[in-house]
Amino acid sequence: MKSKQNENKISAGHAGKKETIGVKTLQGDPKKAILKLSIPMVVAMSVQTIYSLVDTYWVSGLGADALAAMGFVFPFFFISMALSNGIGIGGGSAISRMIGARNKAGADNVAVHTIIIITLLSIAFTVPFYLFAPQLFTLAGAGKTTGLAVEYARVIFLGSIVIFFSNAANAILRSEGDSKRAMQAMIVGGVLNVILDPIFIYTLDMGIAGAAWATVLSIGISCLLMANWLFFRKDTYVAFNFRDFRFEKSIVKEIFDVALPASAQQLSMSLSMLFMNYIIVLVSSTDGVAVYATGWRIATIAMAPLMGIATAVISVSGAAIGAHDYIKAKIALSYSTRLGVLIECVAGAFIFIFAMPIASIFTQSEGGAHITADLAHFLRVMCIFYPTVALGLFSSSFFQGAGKGMNSLIATLLRTIVFTPLFAALLAFTFNMGQVGAWWGIVIGNGIGSLLMYVWAEYFLRALLRTEPVTRVEGVSA
Repeated sequence: MKSKQNENKISAGHAGKKETIGVKTLQGDPKKAILKLSIPMVVAMSVQTIYSLVDTYWVSGLGADALAAMGFVFPFFFISMALSNGIGIGGGSAISRMIGARNKAGADNVAVHTIIIITLLSIAFTVPFYLFAPQLFTLAGAGKTTGLAVEYARVIFLGSIVIFFSNAANAILRSEGDSKRAMQAMIVGGVLNVILDPIFIYTLDMGIAGAAWATVLSIGISCLLMANWLFFRKDTYVAFNFRDFRFEKSIVKEIFDVALPASAQQLSMSLSMLFMNYIIVLVSSTDGVAVYATGWRIATIAMAPLMGIATAVISVSGAAIGAHDYIKAKIALSYSTRLGVLIECVAGAFIFIFAMPIASIFTQSEGGAHITADLAHFLRVMCIFYPTVALGLFSSSFFQGAGKGMNSLIATLLRTIVFTPLFAALLAFTFNMGQVGAWWGIVIGNGIGSLLMYVWAEYFLRALLRTEPVTRVEGVSA
């Protein structure tokens, strides 16, 4: 029986270059690769989502104002995630394409560049956001919750270095097909956060700041685990040589061609959240923001499987495009989309049925009980949202894997900055539906944007298949 260490054991590969089990998976049957790489990440994303919900649960005990404060911080926290995920996606996409092209030296070079860039970016992010936190949340309309928002946010901003490194290192592991250790690192961070939350918030009486410290410390431990694998054990496919490092324009361009659009794409989601917060405050109150922030965190557990599968789509499609095997790329997109839609239909039905009990769990405190019914209504409306996410998310991941970050960005901007706020404002104000209109705006805007993105991805693939030679994958079909 093989041990987990043996699964990561390096063996002789193409042209004398070392290959891992993960690399061989990327170069094999795309359906099997999607399943094998996505299952560990689905588990990891689910654990991450659960710990986010646990975080929300413990903070809910501090009252609705604390939940609203987290809601105002979340878009700015999302900015840090967007920047770091963007660099990780850009670096990971380039590494996967290098693996597909059997260019190990190029993969190593991309990995080193990714770590250096992410370190510099984390420093540039931390200073201004920490210093100007009060002004940021005043402008964001936090009102009476500004003090709580600043208290929570400054800890998160100080911990940006571990947040940035964690996302980049995890992306590097996924890019070479090592989804098992990527999963292990995420689970360690999630479990630690669950344990530390009540201790820091209540036992140590740190309040909302305690939740932030629990998050930063748990991610920090996860970072140490990944740093050990990448820099000390050295049993990954990519290798790091920082001593002789020099920036190479071609590698930087390779990373940023995907990283900048990917970061902008995720930043647009953050901006969309700010727009939504503003719309909700106008038609409701900070209680509406609490419903939105809490409901969105609950809704993300339904989308956790999609996020896990999306990471596999980037790696598998990247390797396929790097090898000029466009049949394999098409199979990866179509198979993952069908799988995702099916999973989300089941998840949506479950949440719809149990919306009220779920909402009650997160509004148990005396200060939060009055938003239970509104939260349950939000959860039920969002059930229509989940299946459509698969169309847009996997198409976006395919474009990122293919190195076409701008395609993904343009479609996402239409969905997050144009369609979602437009329909939310139209239904909330013009049709006088209030905050319920905002919820339906999210569903309609995302649905239209996701459908357009999927059509574009299919059109892009058909163009590749018409104009380029392909290598068919034995034993598989689209």
